[in-house]
Amino acid sequence: MAPKAAITETKSKTSRVSIDETIQHDSSALSSQLQVLFEKLFSPNSKKTLRRFSSSEAAKLLGVTDSYVRHIASQEDTVTSERTAGGRRTFSLEEVNAIRQILGRTKPTYLPGRREGDHLQVIAVTNFKGGSGKTTTTTHLAQYLALRGYRVLAVDLDPQASLSAMLGFQPEFDVAENETLYGAIRYDTEQRPVHEIVRRTYFAGLDLIPGNLELHEFEHDTPRALADRDAADTDMFFMRVGNALMSLHDRYDVVVVDCPPTLGFLTLSALCAATSVLITVHPQMLDVASMNQFLAMTADLLSVVKEAGGNLDYDWMRYLITRYEPNDGPQAQIVAFLRSLFGDRVLTSMMVKSTAVSDAGLSKQTIYEAGRETMNRQTYDRGVESVDSVNCEIEGLIQKAWGRG
Repeated sequence: MAPKAAITETKSKTSRVSIDETIQHDSSALSSQLQVLFEKLFSPNSKKTLRRFSSSEAAKLLGVTDSYVRHIASQEDTVTSERTAGGRRTFSLEEVNAIRQILGRTKPTYLPGRREGDHLQVIAVTNFKGGSGKTTTTTHLAQYLALRGYRVLAVDLDPQASLSAMLGFQPEFDVAENETLYGAIRYDTEQRPVHEIVRRTYFAGLDLIPGNLELHEFEHDTPRALADRDAADTDMFFMRVGNALMSLHDRYDVVVVDCPPTLGFLTLSALCAATSVLITVHPQMLDVASMNQFLAMTADLLSVVKEAGGNLDYDWMRYLITRYEPNDGPQAQIVAFLRSLFGDRVLTSMMVKSTAVSDAGLSKQTIYEAGRETMNRQTYDRGVESVDSVNCEIEGLIQKAWGRG
C-alpha cells in the first residue's frame, strides 16, 4: 500500500491544470455566453437606434423656443417630423440638424462647427488608471458635440473597446481583423486607408473608428520597427495616429480619442496627434497618487518624443474631476488640493457620480440616449445638468481655440 504522503502528492499532481488552457477555456465560454446574452438584448438583425426628441428637447438643442421649432416644422417643406398618438411633434436628430441648417442661413452662430481657417480639433481623453470615467467621459462628450451640430469622429484606441460597445459595435463580433485604427497605422503591407475603417453610427453626426484586442499589435510591432533602422517606411510611431487622422481632416470638426489606460506607444502617438488633452481624475488619494506617476512618466517620454520631432503644441490641457460625490468630505478636500496646485487647468465643472448615468449604462446607453421618462425625473435632470455643464465648458475651449467665444 502506498504511503499516505505519496497518495496526496499524486492527487495534487493529477488535479493541477495548465493556466493557459484554463484561461483559453474560460475565454471561449465567456465569449459564447456573451454572444447569447447580446442576442437576447439585441436581436441579430437589429441595430442600435437613437430615440426621437420632443419639440421642447429639439428647441433646447437648437437654442430657440419650442413654438419656433414647431413653426419651422410646419412651414418648411424640407423639415419632416412625426406625431405621437397625442398629436405632439417629435424629431429625429437628422431632422433637428435640418432645422439647424435653416437657422444657420441667417445666423451662422447656429452652425458651431469649423469655418475656413479653423484647424481640426483632436481631443485625447486619457488617464493611467482604469475606473476614472475615461470612456464614459469620451462617449458623452462625443454625443454632446454631435447633438449640437458638430461633425464628430470618435476613435477607440483602448483594446478593451468599451467605447465601441457603447456606440453599438461589439468588439468580439462586429470588428474583424484590420478594422481598427491598427489597420491604418501598422508598419507592413497590410496597412489600409483610414477612411475604409470609419463606421457610421446610429447617432447622426457621430462616426466611429472601433477598437478591439488587435490594437495590442501596435505595441508589439513598434519595438521591432524602431530596431529596423533600414525600414523603408520613415514615419516614426508617434506620427502615425496623427497622419492617419489628418487624412480625414475635411470630414470632421472634432475628433475625440479614448486612449488606453496605459502609457504605451498607442497613447504616446495619440498625445502627439492631439491638439488638446483631457485628463480624467477620480478624487481619491490612490487615484491622485497614480496620476502623479502617470504625469511624471508622460513628461519624461514626451520630452524624448519632442526631441525626435514630435508635435506637442496644445490648444489646451485640462483635468476633469469625475465620479465626484458632493457630500464626500475627503473628495472635496482633494478637489480643493488639485485646484490649488493646477488652478484653471482643472475644469470648473465636475462629472458628478450619477445614478442616472449608471442606470442608462446598464443597457449600454448614455444619459443623452435614455429618455427622461425611463427613470426618476429629478435624478435624470441632475445627471443631465452635470454632464452638460462639463461638456459645455469643453465646447467653450474648442470655440476659443478657433478664435471664438
